Amino acid sequence: MKDPRAEAEAVAELAARLQPVLEDVGRRAEVADGIIDRDLYRILISTVWVNVVMDPEAAGLQEAQLETLHDLLNQHITEVLGQEETLTSCFRYLNGKAGERAMKQAQLTANHRDLLLYFASIILDPDGHRRWMDEIRTPPSR
Repeated sequence: MKDPRAEAEAVAELAARLQPVLEDVGRRAEVADGIIDRDLYRILISTVWVNVVMDPEAAGLQEAQLETLHDLLNQHITEVLGQEETLTSCFRYLNGKAGERAMKQAQLTANHRDLLLYFASIILDPDGHRRWMDEIRTPPSR
């Protein structure tokens, strides 16, 4: 059984380490004093998640901390974008027409956009993503 006090300390330490990144995301998405470009914020926070998931150690995390990071990001997203918003809803947005326009307006590179959409497919439709990856891995029959 996990020690609740030790777990709370670990969450607090992770939140403290994450704070500068979240402040930077907020600054970059701010268009005026206290006004956030919600589209850009979704792109930036999703990019943070993708980068950490791809290489947790480069971010100073262990893979076991990803669930806690996910919860912390969701908490931050809710504070910035509102109660109904989560990391999943950010990826859902990016996967739609409005998200496509936002990524174009933000002048993302094709690789950056494709990476966000790749993760969106994993998050939004894991079974469909698995089938798609199986099709890619299976050589075509002649």
